[in-house]
Amino acid sequence: MLGVVWAALVALACVAAWWYWPHEARLDLTRTADQNVLVITIDTMRADALGAAGGAAATPNLDRLAGDGIRYDFAHAHAPLTLPSHASILTGLYPFQHGVRENSGFRLASTVPTLATMLKARGYATGGVIGAFPLDAQFGLGSGFDTYDDRLNEVRGPVDFAFSERRADAVVSVATKWLQAQRGKWFLWVHVYDPHAPYRPPEPYRSRYASNPYAGEVAFTDAALGPLLDLARAASDRTTLVVVTADHGEALGDHGESTHGVFAYEATLKVPLLVAQYRNGRPTTGDPPSRPRVSPWAVQHVDIVPTILDLVEAGVPDKLPGRSLATLTRADAARRASYFEALTSYLNRGWAPLYGVIVNREKFISLPIAEVYDLTTDGAERINRAESGATERRALEARLKDFGPTEPAAKRAETADTAERLRALGYTAGAAPRRERYTENDDPKRLIDLDSDMQRGIGAFQEGRIQEAEQIYARIVARRPDMGIASLHLAFLQSELGNVQGAIATLRAAREKAGASAEIDSRLGMYLSESGATAEALPVLQHAVELPDAGVDTWNALGIACARAGRTADALEAFRRVLALNARNAMAWQNIGSVHVAAGDLEAAREALTQAIAVDPAWAASYTGLGVVEMRLGKRPLALAAWKRAVELNPSDFDAVFNLATELMADGNMADARPHLERFVGAAPPARYGKDIERLRGLLARLPR
Repeated sequence: MLGVVWAALVALACVAAWWYWPHEARLDLTRTADQNVLVITIDTMRADALGAAGGAAATPNLDRLAGDGIRYDFAHAHAPLTLPSHASILTGLYPFQHGVRENSGFRLASTVPTLATMLKARGYATGGVIGAFPLDAQFGLGSGFDTYDDRLNEVRGPVDFAFSERRADAVVSVATKWLQAQRGKWFLWVHVYDPHAPYRPPEPYRSRYASNPYAGEVAFTDAALGPLLDLARAASDRTTLVVVTADHGEALGDHGESTHGVFAYEATLKVPLLVAQYRNGRPTTGDPPSRPRVSPWAVQHVDIVPTILDLVEAGVPDKLPGRSLATLTRADAARRASYFEALTSYLNRGWAPLYGVIVNREKFISLPIAEVYDLTTDGAERINRAESGATERRALEARLKDFGPTEPAAKRAETADTAERLRALGYTAGAAPRRERYTENDDPKRLIDLDSDMQRGIGAFQEGRIQEAEQIYARIVARRPDMGIASLHLAFLQSELGNVQGAIATLRAAREKAGASAEIDSRLGMYLSESGATAEALPVLQHAVELPDAGVDTWNALGIACARAGRTADALEAFRRVLALNARNAMAWQNIGSVHVAAGDLEAAREALTQAIAVDPAWAASYTGLGVVEMRLGKRPLALAAWKRAVELNPSDFDAVFNLATELMADGNMADARPHLERFVGAAPPARYGKDIERLRGLLARLPR
């Protein structure tokens, strides 16, 4: 009798094995060309952040999606950065194939096919709605989209760069409106950014997750996505495929990293991946099982494009390195390798480049201090087996060489606006010299404390503690004088504190230690020019514009120095070079206007400044210059109106504040003049406006309240 019971138990075990392994692991969805596609990417969401994965956040909407379809619990990104990772998600290519290796200085070429271009060619309406500036259309991901909504802020003002992202509920509002307007089959990509640092969830999530604000951001994001998922699920005209993933995770202190981008440990490289399909509001897999389908197979971001193309019967191009999850077998998943890289510190700071592979559960990180981990027994990556597991290391090194990852191309120069908006989100844009050999002292593991110091320095500056920030960066530069980005930050802070000569000395040293850089040279030339050393500034700036990474800001700096030197023709030629690179560069038009003002050609100045406003109505300095022109032409009301607009757009445009305050006083309009006087006296930098501050402080003291 006991034998019969035992046999019955064995039979039941076999049935259970069928249910929880092959059925759960295999993506078994309907193939049909008449199918909608929704792809949602959640920025900076760890694989373990989902409630269904044991995370601290309540995520009922995403958990329901996982229950309706399948959740892959061993999915990996190929780079722990927003732009390169999304380029892989949307192209199905590794970073060394699509060419986007970092958030700044790279663009996806228009010749690279994307999911949008491939589906558009098959009759899909295509829409994209993004939540943060690193995916702005200028970076190249908008190719193939009928609508690419990257309008993060409608009105730019003094806090421009705080508007480099928008909340998930705002993104979803735009996305649902687009969906409701569609009549045929559609492809929609929605990107939400909220789990990204700093973690500031809105109420009630802020209070509910006061001890874990990152989890609060995840919970808010899940709630915000609810209406979009409901709308996609309810579509009754055709089948709808839904794919949800993250571009990368978040370290949250793992291995000493506070956010992401430096390392490629599981905390930032492993991502959630959910796939479900609906018809008439119900999952095509039938009623959700009592236990969610969870696949342990090793899958990758490059599998997303082949999976979608396969399920919509579009045909999968042979050159794509990924596999459709609908045809992937367990054996294939175990054999193949997943490539990854983390190059931001290499490109921006001069640290050693990081490359690696994962084969099933074995992981190799190629650095001067190599790392090998068995993720089956050491998911936290605490035991480096590079020395004890030499055989495994050699095998993994060979798999990495099979990919043949190429050296990144030279970074292109970013405009000041783009660099500042990336910096506002914690991404530092810079350039670093490349070496033939990197030592253990260049390994990010030996330098991660500097990353924390840079984060503290940025935080101190943003909170107004400029002197503390300057001291932090001085220590960083003393330790790594070849780290050009740190020298640039230090020089900026020194100039903000009125120590322009200190900033000049810092950048001179950086030229020697960090190597040739248009950004260092142009900043040095700018400070020299501002300090009156124009003759010394000009050759530095001339050298800067000849460097490969020279951009519009470098030419602008040269033009300004030429104008200060009285070389009007050379100044105008430099600004025309800017416009040849970017005809919509408001700063160049504004500078042309300033040159004409100095030369006394007021009509030409007005024309240039009007053009500056036409190409960018939110560029405050153009109104400041236009006010000067109108005042000299005797059109006082127009001048006052221009300065008022400049101050509305940017209360820190202290030239406009000064002009407006003094002219309102001259009109006897003391009530309107007072707030501008108080702002100028209280906030204008003394290093530049010291004498004017003292004069207006005296006038302010005599004004009746």
